[in-house]
Amino acid sequence: MILFLTFVAATLGITVWASRQTKTAADYYAGGRSFSGAQNGLAIGGDYMSAASFLGIAGIIALSGYDGFLYSIGFLVAWLVALLLVAELMRNSGKFTMADVLAFRMSPRPVRTAAGVSTIVVSIFYLLAQMVGAGALVGLLLGIESEAGKLWTIIGVGALMIVYVVFGGMKGTTWVQIVKAVLLMTGAALVTLLVLGKFGFNLSALLSQAATTSGPSGNSGSFLVPGLKYGTEAQGLAGKIDLISLGLALVLGTAGLPHILIRFYTVPTAKDARKSVLWGIGIIGAFYLLTLVLGFGAAALVGREEIVAGDPGGNTAAPLLALRIGEEIFGPVGGTILLAFIGAVAFATILAVVAGLTLASSSSFAHDLYAHVFRRGQASERQEVVVARISALVIGAIAIGLSILAQSQNVAFLVALAFAVAASGNLPAILYSLFWKRFNTTGAVSAIYGGLLSALVLVIFSPVVSGGPAALFKDSDFSWFPLSNPGIISIPLGFLCGWLGTIMSKEYNAAKYAEIEVRSLTGVGSEKAVKH
Repeated sequence: MILFLTFVAATLGITVWASRQTKTAADYYAGGRSFSGAQNGLAIGGDYMSAASFLGIAGIIALSGYDGFLYSIGFLVAWLVALLLVAELMRNSGKFTMADVLAFRMSPRPVRTAAGVSTIVVSIFYLLAQMVGAGALVGLLLGIESEAGKLWTIIGVGALMIVYVVFGGMKGTTWVQIVKAVLLMTGAALVTLLVLGKFGFNLSALLSQAATTSGPSGNSGSFLVPGLKYGTEAQGLAGKIDLISLGLALVLGTAGLPHILIRFYTVPTAKDARKSVLWGIGIIGAFYLLTLVLGFGAAALVGREEIVAGDPGGNTAAPLLALRIGEEIFGPVGGTILLAFIGAVAFATILAVVAGLTLASSSSFAHDLYAHVFRRGQASERQEVVVARISALVIGAIAIGLSILAQSQNVAFLVALAFAVAASGNLPAILYSLFWKRFNTTGAVSAIYGGLLSALVLVIFSPVVSGGPAALFKDSDFSWFPLSNPGIISIPLGFLCGWLGTIMSKEYNAAKYAEIEVRSLTGVGSEKAVKH
C-alpha cells in the first residue's frame, strides 16, 4: 500500500506542477511543442505499453502459448507503418488533432465531425481495456474479490484519470508517461532476469517447463505451436481467418490511433518526430521481447489454474509471476515487495495510458467538434480548453460505465478491437488524404463512417458481445458474425468506402493538395498552421 500510494502521489505531484505551466491551448493540447525526440519517444513508449502490453499479453501468452505471442509481434511491427507512412507527415501537416490534416484540403465541418466521432469511439474502446486491467490489478493487490469492490476500483481509477487530464493537460500527461516508461522497463527487466536466472538463462528449459505446467493435458507440445487459441479443430477455417484478421488490425491500427497521432504534435520539428518514433520503437521492441519471458514464465511457475483463478482473462499473470519468483528467491517478504512494485508500476501504466486516451478524445471534441463545427471557428482558446476539460469528465464517466460490463475480457483482446476500429475508419482517411491527389470531402466522410460503422456492427454481432463464455452478455446470443476480430472485413471496407465516395463526387482542389504535399514532405508552412 505504501509503494502504491507513493506512485500515485508522485504522479499527482507532476500533474499539479504541469497545471501551473499550462497557459495556452498549445500547452494543453501539445505540451507547448517543447519535448525533444528522446523525451517524446519515451512518452510514446509509455503511451503504447499499456495494460494490454504488460498485463494482457503476458496473460494471453501464459494461457495460449505461441498464439498469445502473436500479439507482441503485431503490436511491434505496427510501428514500421507509423514511422514510414504517418509520423513525419502528420507532424508537418497538422496542429493539434488528426482532423487538422483531413480538414486542410476539404470542407472542414463534415470532416471534423466524422474525425471527432471516430476519435471518441476508438478512445473509449481502448479505455475499456485499461479500466478492466485496473480492476483486476488492484483487486489482486488489495485482496478484493467481490464484484462491488472491483466496481469501486474501476470508479477510483477513472476519477484519477480525469484529474490528470483536467489539470495536467498534455504536459502533465507526457511527464507521467515518461516516468512510467522508465519504471515499467525497469520492473519488466527485473522480473525477466529473475525468471531466466531461475532456469539458468536457458530459454528452452523455460519453454519446456511452461508447456508441461500449463499446456493441454496429454498434448503439452501444442502449447508451443500455432493453433491453441486460433485455428483449433472446433473453430476450423473461421479460427484461421480470425488470426489473419487480428494480425491486420494490430499491424495497421497503430497508425490510426488518436492518442498516438497527437504525440507527433508535441515536438518542435519533423526531425524530432522521426527521432521520437525511432526511440519509441527501440523501447517498445525491447519490452515486447521481455513479454515472451513474462508470459511463459507465468505459465511455467504459476500455472494455468492459478492464473485463471486470479482473473478469467489472465490479466494478473505478470503480478502473480512477480509474487512467485520473489518468494522463491527472496522469501515471503521479498515476494510481497516485488509484487507491490510490479503492481504499482502496472497501475502507473494504466493511469498514464488512460490519461493520454482521455486527452486525445476530449481534445478532439473541444478542438474539432466544439470550436470548428458548433462554433464555426469562433471559439477562443480559453473556451476550447474549458470544453476539453468538461468533455474529459463525460468521456471518463462513459468509459467507467462500459468497463464494468467488460470485466471478464482479456485486456489485450479488448485493445485489439480498438486497433481494428482505428484501422478501419481513421487509417484509410489519413492515407488517402496524404497520398491521393483526387481524394475529397465525400471520400473522407465515407471512409471514416464506413470503416467505423462496419467495425462496430461486426463487433456487436460477434461472439465478443454475445454467445460466448466470456461475452459481455453471457445469457443472450445474437451473434451471426463468426470472427472475434472484424479487421479482415472492416479495414478493406473502409478503404473501399473512401474510394467510392471520392469517385462519386466531383469536388477536387489541386492547389490545396499541392500545398499539403509540400507541407507534409518539407514542413514548409507548418509553423504558420501552428500559430494560427
